Amino acid sequence: MKRTNYAGLIDETYLNQTVTLTGWVQKRRDFGDLIFVDLRDREGIVQLTFNATNADALAVAEKVRSEYVLKITGHVIERAENQINIKIKSGTIEVDVTEAEILSTSKTPPFYIEDDVNANEELKLQYRYLDLRRPEMQKNLRIRSKIMSSAMHFMDTHDFINIETPVLAKSTPEGARDYLVPSRVFPGSFYALPQSPQLFKQLLMGAGFDRYFQIARAFRDEDLRGDRQPEFTQMDVETSFMTADEIRELVNAWVKAMMHDVVDFDLDTDKIPTLTWQESMDRFGTDKPDLRIAYEIKDLSETVKNSEFGVFANAIKGGGVVKALAVPGGADHYSRKDIDKLTKYIERFGAKGLAWMKVAQEGLTGPIAKFFDDEAQAALIASADAQVGDLLLFGAGRADVVSATLDYLRRETAKALDLIDQTNPWAFAWIVDWPLFEYSEDFDRWIAAHHPFTMPNEEDLHYLNDGEDPHKAHAQSYDLVLNGYELGSGSIRIHRMDIQEKMLKALGFTPEKAHEAFGFLLEGMEYGFPPMGGIALGLDRLAMLLAGQENIREVIAFPKNSRATEPMTEAPTRVEGKQLNELGLFVPEAE
Repeated sequence: MKRTNYAGLIDETYLNQTVTLTGWVQKRRDFGDLIFVDLRDREGIVQLTFNATNADALAVAEKVRSEYVLKITGHVIERAENQINIKIKSGTIEVDVTEAEILSTSKTPPFYIEDDVNANEELKLQYRYLDLRRPEMQKNLRIRSKIMSSAMHFMDTHDFINIETPVLAKSTPEGARDYLVPSRVFPGSFYALPQSPQLFKQLLMGAGFDRYFQIARAFRDEDLRGDRQPEFTQMDVETSFMTADEIRELVNAWVKAMMHDVVDFDLDTDKIPTLTWQESMDRFGTDKPDLRIAYEIKDLSETVKNSEFGVFANAIKGGGVVKALAVPGGADHYSRKDIDKLTKYIERFGAKGLAWMKVAQEGLTGPIAKFFDDEAQAALIASADAQVGDLLLFGAGRADVVSATLDYLRRETAKALDLIDQTNPWAFAWIVDWPLFEYSEDFDRWIAAHHPFTMPNEEDLHYLNDGEDPHKAHAQSYDLVLNGYELGSGSIRIHRMDIQEKMLKALGFTPEKAHEAFGFLLEGMEYGFPPMGGIALGLDRLAMLLAGQENIREVIAFPKNSRATEPMTEAPTRVEGKQLNELGLFVPEAE
């Protein structure tokens, strides 16, 4: 017989029925003439019973070990009352096996195939095909699959056309480093793996496909972290003749449908707040705030500009800021040693120290409290919106350093003190009115905050004229944020040649360099481009959040580790000299 059911779906509704199941042996318990085997498949576990009544089946059970692959036929019966397991769907029944066959044997696995297994991360990635057997990993990838299905269905029902764009494309300067692919046919020339399909989707708008989407693979050669991989998946969306507000409404509708489809959550999109980029930076120190955390950053610059505490006063005189975070209940939780650990960590943001005080009934206490008299203390407490029992953490100096520092401290203290609002599990927000440009420390120059094809606000177009400061311009761009993570980034695109030329000039492109990098797009714009806009939504991060994970490796079948290597296949690897010769490449021997 073929398999009749998934093992993990067998429950009391199948009582007295005959079933044929296949799966892996999770556990075996041998009592001589009675052997229990837990059989696992993608849906869960069912308990099998082997006894002397069916001697041939019992003989098979005597041979099986963990991770053997079994096929069995048997009758579904009730479990003994003292063996009921309410934690699993099949916990009130078991299968009395009449026939059994070992389909495949297994070596002893390098770690137990179970959730919360205490195994080294590299070991699990090396044996990823075993790690993927764990119920948690099976659940994670099914959540990802549901997101994909929901996206495809929504886009299809809203008249979007699914169009694939090239994976081997031209290298264009769009921000991150490209992954390059050498050409055998044209030695010395290279394809680039796409950082996004940005240029192609704009050309598709010019071609008259007014609603395009695809589930696209994108590649960026960047330093890795928990929410970033060298290759990632995004839902790429582009439209013609829609405003930024209309695009956000469309995305809200998709998010609402997707949340219902995937996690059965009815999201009220009318309650998704829209914050300007400046407001988000002022209140939270970041452009991707976690709105589940109630307390916010307060600007104390005006309050302390004449302070006797030199660090604060000098920061203001030097053109910097002084801001503070009042951590609810933090006074009792954080010792001086705990604060020293926070101080050490924030050095990575450029902070030179961490000033702090605690709010007590009698006033402020702590190492810098002596610099503030009663009146100054009262002003500080009021400006910081602090209460008795709070811990005040200060940032002083350059605005970007202070923002990064207090953003980290806000998230870290909320996690440590369990101050993340669990009644608001999915805190979406839109961040709008972004700066058109941002300064990159990596490239030591101004770059496009989103990409070079983002339309400035109409009232800011004059900043792109000669003699004006383009860095004052803001963009018709928007990011969708969830629980402190950027889920999607989008904008209205430039469709006019005159504006595009000014934008590229502001980024330092000469007309010759602009044509060399983007000539095919610029030429296309001369043939009647429509107004257009779109968004790219990161499906890896979305799956990570909906699965309750903290690292996107947990929702990717075969991810890279933090060094951008893949332990299972050992990629990247060196290749034979013959292949390099065909490509006209020379690679020096490693030391």
